[in-house]
Amino acid sequence: MSSESIEVRKNAALDRFELYVDGQLAGVAAYQDTANERAFVHTEIYPQHEGLGYGRKLVQGALDQTRDEGYGILPLCPMVHHFVESRPAYLALVPQWSRERLNLPQN
Repeated sequence: MSSESIEVRKNAALDRFELYVDGQLAGVAAYQDTANERAFVHTEIYPQHEGLGYGRKLVQGALDQTRDEGYGILPLCPMVHHFVESRPAYLALVPQWSRERLNLPQN
């Protein structure tokens, strides 16, 4: 079992969440806020960290923090869209008005 340190931090100055693995920046999830929703527009795991499950950790951490801040989510980037689509608890954070437009389940 790995003892690596994994942390997701919000960097409000750059409008993104950052994933750190053992203190090294491993990926980012960029967003744009509206009055009620946070639109995730681009998510990237850096090449040396790809294929290790870090994308899921980054997205989950970013969505958990977004939920805790009281925002709904608009999963515009493919990585966030896929994550939300396959997890009903997170799908509930997507406003009903946007689900059809984003080709997500309606309920």
